[in-house]
Amino acid sequence: MNTPRPAWYFGWNIVAAATFVTLLSSGLRLGFGPFFLPLTQDLGFSRSALAAIVAVGMLVYGLAMPVAGHLVARIGTRGVLLLGCATVFVASAWTVVARGWWPFMLSFGVLLSVGLSFTSTVALTPIISRWFTRQRGMALFFLSTGAMAGMAVMTPVLAHAIAAVGWRTTLMGFAAVLVLTTVPLALWVMRENAPAETDQGSATKAASNAATAPSATLREALTTAPFWQVALGLFACGYSMNLLGAHGVPMLMDHGFDATTSAHGVGLIGLVAIGGTLLLGRLADRTPRRNLLAVIYGVRGLGFFALVMVGVEWELYTAAAIGGIVWAGSIALSSAILADVYGVRLVGLLYGLCFLAHQIGGAISSWLGGWGYETYGTHWISFGSAGAILLLAAAVSLQLPVRQPLVAAPAR
Repeated sequence: MNTPRPAWYFGWNIVAAATFVTLLSSGLRLGFGPFFLPLTQDLGFSRSALAAIVAVGMLVYGLAMPVAGHLVARIGTRGVLLLGCATVFVASAWTVVARGWWPFMLSFGVLLSVGLSFTSTVALTPIISRWFTRQRGMALFFLSTGAMAGMAVMTPVLAHAIAAVGWRTTLMGFAAVLVLTTVPLALWVMRENAPAETDQGSATKAASNAATAPSATLREALTTAPFWQVALGLFACGYSMNLLGAHGVPMLMDHGFDATTSAHGVGLIGLVAIGGTLLLGRLADRTPRRNLLAVIYGVRGLGFFALVMVGVEWELYTAAAIGGIVWAGSIALSSAILADVYGVRLVGLLYGLCFLAHQIGGAISSWLGGWGYETYGTHWISFGSAGAILLLAAAVSLQLPVRQPLVAAPAR
């Protein structure tokens, strides 16, 4: 007697749609590097002035994350994505006509950052966490693949588009593509109500319900060590990722690489990370997540030291390829650990709060990358500090619990 093949689990459709939305949203945020020099030349901003706007944008992006997480719980993923699309389009239209530092800061730095936060992983992590229990790590890693694919695809695409049609047309084109693709996915794919047994099947329904039941209140979570350990790790993640996104291409150009090679070098990190995600995603559900998180932060830290030291193309591409293997995963693992420890009911809000630390780190490094180079003529201040902070995050990650719920141990 032939055993019937199991039906396709609809949760994977949600993962695919969420990954594509993240590719676009994170692609602009992490692929900002090609915009940097054209903006300074066209608008007459100094590097420090533009870096300050980028830093404000990173901070606003982080501050909007808990808001997005709260709104997801109130109006659902679909509503937040639609609101985000509308905000991105309006912000982009304002940005291309803005003149002067303040209008550009309010349009590009503030409003666009809010829109991108509403179409980011914080709006998508809760729905995926509800649809997956047994393969939650893998599903969230696929979501992270979107961010890495965004860096790999959007960085060179944006660089070529800016060279061909200018930064204004490129930005409006991006906004149009985001709206035309995300709105249908939000309306037809995002389903809030997951089956009670999630991806485990009815045979393990009771175990699934126990695994996904809320295990902590917000106040309890904020007084326990794992929340702050995850937040510190995401601070290091944001510090490094946004530094590379904003200053990676300019840094490499300052070291003698042309614009195309610099963009391809940064893009290679995201390209390799796509393949690395498949391996890391499988390990995330089979090995202690804290150990894997520590490896990711540690290797990434060493990679930042290497990027400042490369001098020829093969060294750049080698460093990018090695770093790309572990570039993805810290956000996916962090959100999975939060769901493991505190339950899925709070994961959106807690992830949003932790991601605020991510963006505070990004705001600091985005400003420091411009100020440090203009003041001291070296990128070692920003990129060297990123490497050191990542190594610290690796040590802290080893103190996280191993998947068992932990809500009673206070932070020390």
